[in-house]
Amino acid sequence: MVDLQGQYQSLKEQVNTSITQILESSAYINGPHVHAFQKELEEYLGVKHVIPCANGTDALQIAMMGLGLKPGDEVITADFTFAATVEVIGLLQLTPVLVDVELDTFNIDPIAIEKAITPKTKAIVPVHLFGQCANMDVILDIAKKHNLFVIEDNAQAIGANYNFKDGSSKKAGTIGHVGSTSFFPSKNLGCYGDGGAIFTNDDALAHTLRGIVNHGMYERYHHDVVGVNSRLDSIQAAVLSAKLPNLNAYCESRRTAAKKYSEAFEGQENIVVPEMAKTKGNNSYDNHVFHQYTLRITNGKRDELVKHLNEKEIPCGVYYPIPLHKQKAYADSRYKEENFTITNKLVKEVISLPMHTELDNEQIDYITSTVIGFVNG
Repeated sequence: MVDLQGQYQSLKEQVNTSITQILESSAYINGPHVHAFQKELEEYLGVKHVIPCANGTDALQIAMMGLGLKPGDEVITADFTFAATVEVIGLLQLTPVLVDVELDTFNIDPIAIEKAITPKTKAIVPVHLFGQCANMDVILDIAKKHNLFVIEDNAQAIGANYNFKDGSSKKAGTIGHVGSTSFFPSKNLGCYGDGGAIFTNDDALAHTLRGIVNHGMYERYHHDVVGVNSRLDSIQAAVLSAKLPNLNAYCESRRTAAKKYSEAFEGQENIVVPEMAKTKGNNSYDNHVFHQYTLRITNGKRDELVKHLNEKEIPCGVYYPIPLHKQKAYADSRYKEENFTITNKLVKEVISLPMHTELDNEQIDYITSTVIGFVNG
């Protein structure tokens, strides 16, 4: 699904040199490489504050802690996403409120958000799923109307641009009150272990977050807030610094591969390609960075296709096979199946194909012809 080895070869000299420097200096935690990467990412994203941390799940949890959410507060998020999003809500004893998603983009449905708001609602967590931004124009309007926090789960969409209705643009993760991301190795910007970061333009919130990630300390052995131990180590920061200058190129390579996939599948009755929002004035797809290229197989053969691709040694994935509202850990009598018609449909139809910066035309031709031949067979 991801050619990490191929990507490493193009960065090998720079990565190895940086890691050697760290080993020789022994500055493994909060060293110069971490501070350098933080500044580089702030500049790239156009955001005032980047707070590095140990992983993307921690990033989400720390963001919620920093906002001062209390047990029992309701947090609305998408039913169709990875469990980490709702996991941290549960860990903090907040109340998760799962809602349905849109059929075309797979992202959280703003209409469902509005319907789910109660006096206990305190935050919305839009997930920019598979690399495409949620409808932030509408989500921000809803949040403003109801005085809610917006916490962006940007684990899959770093590098994406969100183009507002007024013509302005911001990087995904920098639009709401606070954003979070993951640097898991398979991400578009991935390290060689675990890593994550939190983004905000709020000075006071950034100060709180910096304390939380480091045991609540701003001065050694002075614990001003309740914190956790969640720090990005220097070796991972060095890897990310080597990759960050290439992130736009990585995103463009993924878009190019995605367009080739979609062109090959054009006109196929039982194959629905990903919806992509075009950037004004050109033919690029600016707000989608294709962490995953996800099809819908509409003739009921999705599971058979997975088996067939595995037999042909073509990697594929089903993200996600079980909705969160049907997971044992998050099941709740409040949830009614009629409120999750799209999610329940998607979990039976979606399949993700290989997507990475090293995909070539021969590989794409083989993958697409294999999929088409089976689905229409």
